[in-house]
Amino acid sequence: MNISKAQQRTLHALAQGGQILLERDDRGHVTRATCISRDGWRLDECDLAVFKSLKKRRLIASRDGQPYRVTRDGLVNLRAQLDNRTSVRGW
Repeated sequence: MNISKAQQRTLHALAQGGQILLERDDRGHVTRATCISRDGWRLDECDLAVFKSLKKRRLIASRDGQPYRVTRDGLVNLRAQLDNRTSVRGW
């Protein structure tokens, strides 16, 4: 499955214990999605479009009204990286 860099970084943050918090308007529609790492940092690349695409592919899910977290399918589709900020290059 092809996943963009922003989606990969979001999934990595979620796999390490992060969560996606949603803001809704008066009608219940989602207006903003914010990805928070386990350390409390906000991931800038996670926006509403990234949230919707990950949810559509069922790579993230919410249970019992809790914040969105990575699913087992999301973990399977992650590419292994040592660090989210840099890619690993050959010697």
